[in-house]
Amino acid sequence: MKDLSSLMKQAQAMQQKMGQAQQELEQMVLLGQAGDGLVKVTLRGTGQITRVDIDDSLIVPGEADMVGDLVAAAHADAKRQLDARSAELMQKAAGPLAGMPGMPKF
Repeated sequence: MKDLSSLMKQAQAMQQKMGQAQQELEQMVLLGQAGDGLVKVTLRGTGQITRVDIDDSLIVPGEADMVGDLVAAAHADAKRQLDARSAELMQKAAGPLAGMPGMPKF
């Protein structure tokens, strides 16, 4: 029974750490870029886009499709960063319980 008690304590500690990691993640601000920095997307840890910056050189008639593609690529860059940081934080919070059956996969 001592092992079960120890496991329960570890699970409770992990749950607290996961909550802290989630709060930290929500406070993150990530910058995704495309086109050598001509398009930048600022993404909060919640996944919300808070800003899109487009270099003036891209504001040319007939280039709307390219600009749209660059915005999508910049968002994808920021989202990859967010996913990587999220997995890193959650795996760290899960500690020795990460990967056990019934635990979330990161």
